[in-house]
Amino acid sequence: MNYQETTNWMFNQLPMYQLQGASAYKEDLTNIKLLAEHLGNPERGLKCIHVAGTNGKGSTSHMLASILQESGYKVGLYTSPHLKDFRERIRINGAEISEAFVCEFVEKHKDFFEANDMSFFEMSVGLAFDYFDSEKVDIAVIEVGLGGRLDATNIIVPLVSVITNIDLDHTQFLGNTPALIAGEKAGIIKPNVPVVIGEYTTETQPVFLAKAEVNNAPIYFASDLIAEVFPSDLIGDYQFQNKKTVQQTIAVLNSQNQFKVSDENLKTGLLNVTRNTGLQGRWQQLGENPKIICDTAHNKHGLAVVMHQIQKEVFDKLHIVLGVVNDKDLDSILPLFPKNAQYYFCRPDSSRGLSTEVLQNAAKKYDLIGEKYDSVESAFLEAKKNASRNDFIYVGGSTFVVAELPLD
Repeated sequence: MNYQETTNWMFNQLPMYQLQGASAYKEDLTNIKLLAEHLGNPERGLKCIHVAGTNGKGSTSHMLASILQESGYKVGLYTSPHLKDFRERIRINGAEISEAFVCEFVEKHKDFFEANDMSFFEMSVGLAFDYFDSEKVDIAVIEVGLGGRLDATNIIVPLVSVITNIDLDHTQFLGNTPALIAGEKAGIIKPNVPVVIGEYTTETQPVFLAKAEVNNAPIYFASDLIAEVFPSDLIGDYQFQNKKTVQQTIAVLNSQNQFKVSDENLKTGLLNVTRNTGLQGRWQQLGENPKIICDTAHNKHGLAVVMHQIQKEVFDKLHIVLGVVNDKDLDSILPLFPKNAQYYFCRPDSSRGLSTEVLQNAAKKYDLIGEKYDSVESAFLEAKKNASRNDFIYVGGSTFVVAELPLD
């Protein structure tokens, strides 16, 4: 199979949360352990940083990778989901895994995948570990896919565990309270491995403390420990806490004397995240006059920060291109959106995309008024057509919406 045929097989034949949602979620680590053993346990030879959290784990992972690259290390980076191409998930020093490696890996192990009912995510994690091991990376930054305790990435023993924050998202899997979700995220805390907590509340802090104590894991609360926050090319307001988390993580890593990151490396890495790692879709500007911003924020916590940042912008009229997936709790996110905006409701091109009619009718309950469009592209083009030079266009609500935009 060529690369397109290979990725089509991966997407369509095996469960994939990005496309299918709940049916792709597996509730134990049996399969990934079986796959790792089949591959010769490549994860055991990797030095890793493991990053979990409701929001910010992708940005945090990319920042860490950028800083370590600036320090002269060969850095593997595994993240999810991807925006345009599957290969975005697996990078070394910013360069995506080759199409040839993906094809050869799948072809070599295809019979095993089918015989053992491997999920899309399990297969992707196995591929990342195998690739990083074969390429002899110095260190790998591994982002959790969903949750933590039962996530396929959770077979690694990292140098540092990181949990960015907790919010009510994926409650059908992780629990419907912050404490329950914190318990799932805290599942990445390993015996004697330090853990950095980015943000906490009175509900979540005891969960983290208890899990750390049981595991004899040194615990660091970045929001309390980091006073000076360095600038970054990732300029979304929500990056403030992510940068604290990153800076504390680097401090812990330095204390272990296995890796050396100078203050200059730290500062330069934070300023060049996009260039070094290829990160896209985080308060990303796509145009000016009118100013156009897209962002992948898609839950209450993330969208609240983004909507607050929009209100700090100066514009004549606000245009919002909005689409979401069908498992989104609309009553929790729609009240966050401003009423004084023209809305362009669209359905992302995914089997999980919510119909524009349902979204438009739900939005009307909160006085969010606009027309519905057949695609993200048509909604975006109409917003650009209607906007004057001094207007502001925001595009978001889902990673899938941002993925359909011309980002380059």
